[in-house]
Amino acid sequence: MKKIDWYILKKFLSTFVFSLVLLTVISVVIDMSERTDDFAKNNLDYKTVFSEYYSGFIPFIVSMLFPLFVFISVIFFTSKMAGRSEFIAILASGVSLRRILRPYMVGGVLLAFLLWMGSRYIIPRANERRTRFEAKYFKSSMMQTSLSHSIYMRVDSFSYCGIRYYDTTSRSGGSFFMQTVRDQHVTYNLRSDNIMWDTARKSWKLTSAVERSISGMREQVAFYPELYKTFNFKPSDLQKDEYMQARLTSPELERMIELDKLRGSESVKELMMEAAHRNATPVAVIILTLIGAILATRKIRGGSGVHLALGIIICAVFILTDRFSTIFSTKGNLNPYIAAWIPNLVFSLLTIYLYRKAPK
Repeated sequence: MKKIDWYILKKFLSTFVFSLVLLTVISVVIDMSERTDDFAKNNLDYKTVFSEYYSGFIPFIVSMLFPLFVFISVIFFTSKMAGRSEFIAILASGVSLRRILRPYMVGGVLLAFLLWMGSRYIIPRANERRTRFEAKYFKSSMMQTSLSHSIYMRVDSFSYCGIRYYDTTSRSGGSFFMQTVRDQHVTYNLRSDNIMWDTARKSWKLTSAVERSISGMREQVAFYPELYKTFNFKPSDLQKDEYMQARLTSPELERMIELDKLRGSESVKELMMEAAHRNATPVAVIILTLIGAILATRKIRGGSGVHLALGIIICAVFILTDRFSTIFSTKGNLNPYIAAWIPNLVFSLLTIYLYRKAPK
C-alpha cells in the first residue's frame, strides 16, 4: 500500500461513514415521524423507544441499504477526484487503472466482510428486537398470530405427525398423531387428545396418549394419562411468519433449512433464499465498488451529477434483477442459491465490460 492507496482508501471509508450516518439519520427521522402517534398512544418515553426499537431498526435499515451506501460513496468521492483531474495526473504518471483499483478492492473487501459478519449474527438479533417491539406496541403482523391452525409435517425419514388447532401463544394444540412407515407398513402409531410444551422439562406433554408398536401381525398397545416425549421440533419451529428467517442467525437458519427439507415444508425456499442472500450480498458490495470506481474515474461533462445519475440507474437495475430472480425462485423452480447469485453474475460481466472500455 503506497501513499496514493492510503489516500484513496481514507477518502473511501470517510465518505462511506458520512453517507451512512447521514442517510441513517434521515431514515430514523422519517420513521419517527410516522410512528409518533403510536409512541404517544402507548405512553413510551424516548429511552424505551431508542433502546428497544431503534437499536434494532438502525442495524436493519443499514443492512438493507448497505450496498447502496457503498456505491454512492464510491461514485461521490471518485467523481470529485476526477473533477479535479487527479486521475488524469495519476494515469499520466504511468499508473494503470488496474493499479488504481487496488485501494477500492481493499475497501470493498473490508466492508463486504463487515456486512457478511453482521448479516450472520448482529442483524438477526436486531430484527428480533425490532419485530418484538412492533408486535407489542404496533400490533405488527410480522410476529406470530395467536390464532389456532393445524400443522402437518414430516418428522424424520420415516415418520409423520400432525397437530390440530395448534395455538402459538399457549404452545398447545388439540389432537396429535404421529406414525412411522417402513416398507409401506405402519410400524408405530402415537395419538393423544392434547399436546402442550412443558417449559420446565423442555419436552412435549401428551395427555390421554395411546402408543402402538406394530411388528407383522403382533401389536403392542399402551395407554398413558400423561406422556412426555422429545421430538425434533420445538415451539419456535412451529411459529411461522413472513419475517421469521430475518430473525434467525445463520447457524439457526441452516438448522431450520435442514428441518424444513426433512419435513417437506413449503417455506424452505424462502429460508434458502435468505441464507443465499447473506453470502451473495457482500460479494455484490465488492462488485458495485468496482463499477462505481471505473465509472467515476473518467472525467466527463456534467461531473458528479452525471455519475450519480448513472449510479442510481445501475442500482435500480441491480435491485430489479435481484427481485425478479427471487420471485422466480420462491414462486417457481429456480434454485434459490442460483437465483441469489444471478445479479452478481450479470453485474460481474458489466464490470468486465466497463473495465475494458475505460481509459487506461
